Amino acid sequence: MAVLCDTQIRELVGIEPFQENIKRPGRVSYGLSSYGYDVRVGTRFKVFTNASSGGVAVVDPKNFADDLFITIDTADTGRDHIIIPPNSFALAETMEEIKVPRDVLAICVGKSTYARCGIIVNVTPLEPEWRGKVTMEISNTTPLPAKIYANEGIAQIIFMKADRVCAVSYADKGGKYQDQAGLTLPMVD
Repeated sequence: MAVLCDTQIRELVGIEPFQENIKRPGRVSYGLSSYGYDVRVGTRFKVFTNASSGGVAVVDPKNFADDLFITIDTADTGRDHIIIPPNSFALAETMEEIKVPRDVLAICVGKSTYARCGIIVNVTPLEPEWRGKVTMEISNTTPLPAKIYANEGIAQIIFMKADRVCAVSYADKGGKYQDQAGLTLPMVD
């Protein structure tokens, strides 16, 4: 496998809306980089809360309850950020829609600006022929509240091109998160 450079990303990977990486004073950077693409976090967030209508809350990936989160859309609040409570997390979506080619695997890592503040971004690999907006988990590992800025850079996607095309892609498998239009909660088939 080889990491794709900027011109290869531009030619091979579907990214909408596509942005060049230019200086944007006062903003966390985003857009095309030398060997990746810095995605922006959208305006819609689901912030984890331990308040539950059913008593003691339990996070269960096989029976995930939407009431474990408070939904915040910064477009509705007029704010440019959300606050993640100490030692908590939020789910969010990228502004960009990604289309991964059949011979490419994409890995997403958090941007150093947030990592240096104790904010960790977690995304599973984007398999060959995966399409959609990326749902990401943003963890605040600190004992203090943390600001996350909507419409600004949050993570970098690194695209790795294989020597040959995979036998079975995510699209071939009919993956359950294929073509997600935005923030998607966990599901088990």
